[in-house]
Amino acid sequence: MNWGSVSEFLAMGGKGLYVWGSYGVAFAVIALEIGLLVMRRHAAGKDQ
Repeated sequence: MNWGSVSEFLAMGGKGLYVWGSYGVAFAVIALEIGLLVMRRHAAGKDQ
């Protein structure tokens, strides 16, 4: 695909909200999972 400007790229042919929303949700879930893993690892270290 060829976009003429940054705003056209972000709009993604009218599907920008879906595309960037999907990236946002995926990033949030991955960040949450990493945070939960760090908390569990920290809690497991206190038990020993």
